[in-house]
Amino acid sequence: MINNIDNEALKARYCPEGSKLRKNQKMLLEILLDLADICNKNNIKWWLSSGTLLGAARHEGFIPWDDDVDIAMLRKDYKRLEKILHELDSDKYVYQSMRSDIEYTGIFGKFRKRNDIIHTTGKRHKYLKYKGHFVDIFPIEKTNYFAARASKVIYDLLQHPTVYIKREWLRRFMVRSVEFLCLYIIFPILRVIGMINPRGEYHYALGMDWPRSVFYKRDIFPLTTAKFEGHEFPVPKDVDAYLTNVYGNWRTTPSDESILKSIHSEEYRNEILENMKKGK
Repeated sequence: MINNIDNEALKARYCPEGSKLRKNQKMLLEILLDLADICNKNNIKWWLSSGTLLGAARHEGFIPWDDDVDIAMLRKDYKRLEKILHELDSDKYVYQSMRSDIEYTGIFGKFRKRNDIIHTTGKRHKYLKYKGHFVDIFPIEKTNYFAARASKVIYDLLQHPTVYIKREWLRRFMVRSVEFLCLYIIFPILRVIGMINPRGEYHYALGMDWPRSVFYKRDIFPLTTAKFEGHEFPVPKDVDAYLTNVYGNWRTTPSDESILKSIHSEEYRNEILENMKKGK
């Protein structure tokens, strides 16, 4: 945790005890602990990533305004975990992917609570089969920036228009057609191009957002642990290098304007705005 950051003041401003956002964070922690148990029992290497890792490093828990949880793993481990989660017999959780939800277009999967609903502003959200609280599971793979960027642009250009198709059968047909074209024809070609990689870069799996985020095995392995909300979770060996490659200067807190833009749920955004008015 960074000494010059007043975490108690930030929590009072953005996620005081009893607030909807803080209740959401506690629920997400419960999901993360259950997912961690599954990964650990199956010897799958994973680590806190993105905003969750930043929260562990800067706040020893959630970033006070954060409303999701992210973990990452190598693509080979991701493929193993996908198989395990698809076969999971649980009344509590479901694994959302292209396979389990025909309207879901994410390259990465979400480990969701099965029977609750969280509202987001995404245009595709209304079509989804599963809408519960979730943990994002991000695969990373060895590839170069060109392949990562090209795959993201191509997938977005082809998939984005499908959200505006009103006829369900046509929308679903087009969603699946784009997936087949990208996953089985375009991305394999880009994976070959990604092998031209003298620096040994890793990026999020082809087709995902954030192609500029770059990772190196030397910064990740061997994994270590860090405290997050009172629990020890796996994190990259060099957290500073990992976060710097993703965020640049990650040690300072952003402006209120940037914070509000980063929140996925309008419900939590409105609650924070109310807290801010009370604090003035």
